[in-house]
Amino acid sequence: MSKIPEIRMDEGFRQIGGFVAYSSANGIRNSKGSVDVNLELQGISGDPDSLKEDPVVRCYRDFYWKIGIDPTKTRPSGEALRRRALRGLPFPRINDLVDIGNVVSMRTLIPIGIYDMRFIEFPLTLTISKGDVFFGIGKGEEGKPLQDGVPVMKDSAGKVVHVFPHRDSRITSVRDDTSEALIVGAGVKGVPPQKVKNAVDEVISYIEKFLFGKRAMDTVVLQ
Repeated sequence: MSKIPEIRMDEGFRQIGGFVAYSSANGIRNSKGSVDVNLELQGISGDPDSLKEDPVVRCYRDFYWKIGIDPTKTRPSGEALRRRALRGLPFPRINDLVDIGNVVSMRTLIPIGIYDMRFIEFPLTLTISKGDVFFGIGKGEEGKPLQDGVPVMKDSAGKVVHVFPHRDSRITSVRDDTSEALIVGAGVKGVPPQKVKNAVDEVISYIEKFLFGKRAMDTVVLQ
């Protein structure tokens, strides 16, 4: 029986001005190479150095400053991916499901998180960290204590699934055999909620088109 995703938000998180849109898909046949990333990058043009003036990028940069991250050193994911595309650099390839999220994030500038639902205990809660440990994706990323006061998304077992709005946990990350996934778009103050919802819906449409998956629920916007 499929899990029913639910995300909640506490008052501490609400006060920082973040929000999410989320949905899920099942029956996914994840693989590698089914998505022609180069085709999806066609039509993307512009000056990478002027991206910082894009209204959406500006909102995420302002949010980064607010939570203590220098966006000139750690760029918002959509901006970083768009810069790579505009400079003709190789697009990061992991597996088709992750690649879809990255393509949509690049196209929309909205950060997209995709999680394997096998490893999540619902409900998830958007909250502020206190004594939490985070297992990031990447070499040498063993469990590291987070500073108190960091916006996070945790499951009901206490696992930090996401450091909002820029880092995901390897514990709940997509695997090559992921068949049921939670898709989350991270929004911040100034970004239209409809734009974040549309980005999540775009991920679902790619999953249905390329990976044989099916939408499992209507997209929810949580503010």
